[in-house]
Amino acid sequence: MSLGLLGRYEILQELGRGAMGVVYKARDPLIDRVVAVKSVDLDASLQDAEAFERRFYREAKSAGRLNHVNIVTIHDVGRSGDSAYIAMEFLEGRSLREIIDSGVVLPQEQIADIVAQVAEGLACAHENGVIHRDIKPANIMLLDSGMVKITDFGIALLPRGSRTISGVFGSPKYISPEQVVGKEADGRSDVFALGAVLYELLTGSPAFTASGLDAVLCQVINELPAPPSTRNRNIGVGFDRIVAKAMAKQPDDRYGSAEEMAWELRNYRNLEAPAEAKESQR
Repeated sequence: MSLGLLGRYEILQELGRGAMGVVYKARDPLIDRVVAVKSVDLDASLQDAEAFERRFYREAKSAGRLNHVNIVTIHDVGRSGDSAYIAMEFLEGRSLREIIDSGVVLPQEQIADIVAQVAEGLACAHENGVIHRDIKPANIMLLDSGMVKITDFGIALLPRGSRTISGVFGSPKYISPEQVVGKEADGRSDVFALGAVLYELLTGSPAFTASGLDAVLCQVINELPAPPSTRNRNIGVGFDRIVAKAMAKQPDDRYGSAEEMAWELRNYRNLEAPAEAKESQR
C-alpha cells in the first residue's frame, strides 16, 4: 500500500532518517521498479536557496554519471514541494554501521575485501572529479551477495547551510584534518575517512573516542590513533601500515590514490608494519 507520493514515486515504507533527510522504499510506476528515494529539505534559512537547489541538481547529476559496481546507481533527481529528492537503486543488505553496532566481528580477509571494494569505487569517483566528503560506516552497504556499495554520492556533496557542525562538513569521527580547518577536500580526504572506517572494522572502536565534538576534532587534528594491532593482537601488521598511511595527518603523506590503497588491502598479508608501530610493539 502506498503511503503517499514524492514526485512520481509511490512511498512504500520509511527506511531511515539522518541529518540530511529521510530515506524511503518506493515504487517507480513508470517502469514498475522498486527504488530507494532520499529526500532533503530545502533549508529556508539559506540566504540563497536558489543557489542551493542549483548545486543540488548539479552535484546529483555528477554523481549520477558515475558507473561503477561499488557505487550505488542514481536513477533520478527532482523536487516535490519543499523537498528535493534523489531516487537510486534499492539495496538488499546492511550498512557497516549496523554491522559494527551489532557486535559482529568480521574476518580480517572480509574486512580487507570490503574496504578494498570501497577504495575501488572511490577511485572511479575521484577519476571523474567527484569527492564524496562523508565516507563513514553508515554510507557503506554490504549486500547479501558480498558486494559493497557506497551510498550518498550526490547527497554528501550538498552544502548544509545552517546545518553544518561548527562550520565543519562531514562526520566528526571520520573527517580529515584538512576539512576540520576549513581547507578544500580532495580524494585524499576520502582516503583518510576510509582509513578511519577500516580502523573501526578491525578494532570495534572508532579511531577517535573523545567525548564531545570539539574534543574529537582536536584528536583528529593532533593525535595519532594507536595501531590496530595494539588493540587486537590477532590483527595482521599489514593493517597497521595501511591505517597509518591512510590516516596520515598531512594529505601528501597518505596514499596518492584510493586505487593504491585498494592494492595494498588486497595484499595486506605481505606488508610490514610501519616503523612507529614496530616500536610500540616492543
